[in-house]
Amino acid sequence: MKIEISATEYLSLVRSGSISVEEFIAKTLDHVHSIEPRLRAYITLDADNALDKARSIDKKMRTGEKVGSLLGIPVSIKDNICTAGIRTTCASRMLENFVAPYDATVVSRLRQEDAIIIGKVNLDEFAMGSTTEFSCFGPSRNPWNTDYVPGGSSGGSGVSVSAYECIISLGSDTGGSVRSPASFCSVVGLKPTYGLVSRYGLISYSNSIEQIGPLGRKVEDVALALNVIAGHDLRDGTTSSGAKIDYVADIGDGIEGKKIGIIKQMMGEGVDGEVISATESAIARFQELGAECVPISLDAVEHSVAAYYTIASAEASSNLARYDNLRYGYDFASEGYEFKAYVSKARSRFGPEVTRRMLLGAFVLSAGYYGKYYLKAQKVREMIKSQIENAFNSVDFLVTPTMPILPFRIGEKIEDPLTLYLLDINTITANLAGIPAISVPMAFSSSNLPIGIQILANSFEEKDLLKAAYALEQTTNLPGVKI
Repeated sequence: MKIEISATEYLSLVRSGSISVEEFIAKTLDHVHSIEPRLRAYITLDADNALDKARSIDKKMRTGEKVGSLLGIPVSIKDNICTAGIRTTCASRMLENFVAPYDATVVSRLRQEDAIIIGKVNLDEFAMGSTTEFSCFGPSRNPWNTDYVPGGSSGGSGVSVSAYECIISLGSDTGGSVRSPASFCSVVGLKPTYGLVSRYGLISYSNSIEQIGPLGRKVEDVALALNVIAGHDLRDGTTSSGAKIDYVADIGDGIEGKKIGIIKQMMGEGVDGEVISATESAIARFQELGAECVPISLDAVEHSVAAYYTIASAEASSNLARYDNLRYGYDFASEGYEFKAYVSKARSRFGPEVTRRMLLGAFVLSAGYYGKYYLKAQKVREMIKSQIENAFNSVDFLVTPTMPILPFRIGEKIEDPLTLYLLDINTITANLAGIPAISVPMAFSSSNLPIGIQILANSFEEKDLLKAAYALEQTTNLPGVKI
């Protein structure tokens, strides 16, 4: 029995009786145990409960009981999304043994459709990073070359899907954290429109920007997951109350007659030559599929990185104020209580990148600098939104490389935060504008490292976005990782 299959292939095999859910979950878990020492995608496995759930689903199918639409698909969850009964660490010593008393809305919706949560996967601490190197549990490793980073912050999600340790994963995307590992690990990753998917139960980093999004090996797998997790949630006031949409239906309609804008600011200086070549190949394929491709200029992109890190760090510093050793943290009361020393000792548990962003956020919100930095960043954000809105008045989609460079060696850039921040140049625009974006595997470099292509659409146009991504995917025939 193969575990190197897509979600749709899995569902077909289970429905036909060719495989049982228990067999598939057991083989997947055996595979996880065999390769985890090399990849370190998982922080916590929930193997016993996963097998129990698999047996329960098999029994329901045998007795004719109603079974959810996901039929036991194995799913991994980024470890900043709350899961009742399974610890949620945010890859931080601060929450090393925290077990949430409830499921995030996205998790409860997966469970209702009989998905099987097999474990929680690695990330940069509190989702702050682009490589998964800033995890207190150590870095995850790229399955295409274990000396290289898998992207971040949802690196464990990208690795677990790429290396067949699950079929679907949920990550969170604040500045590209779903699309970066999707590109670096050769899987599909979607950042939905802000408000399409509930953030209830996502441990907050930057509330006005972040979204939960699915990763899968195929575009149709991501669409299937979005069908389940999207929709209004009374516990999240930012969610849209729009009508429910079937994102899988008509996914093969194609893109003939569509107009695609190529963002020229994301194709120039600093972009690796092989990445540009792969993007030009994608553009040619879109044209062969009947789409018209035209250059588009977004001048505000020049200021997007500075604006993003100002806004995200400001919101992070506010959100992380709760980790004061009184509400969350460690109990040092036996050592005596003096407020500043007590809180400071707790905060010393944060890693270097979280500390850096907390300090930056506190600085840009401080008296005398609020208007100079934070308000100016918000003006840039509005300028980006305006330019995006104008662009979508003339085109249906925007296309860019997902990441400007190829995956790089673990440790190669960790001492250079500015270089790491600049890696987000192509992805943060979608977050600042609140629009959906997807990364689709496109090619491999001469050194066999994955290259992804990013497609962006207007707000709540995920259905058309997935059609465009599916159309591009059908023109590729990329191999799976050998692991």
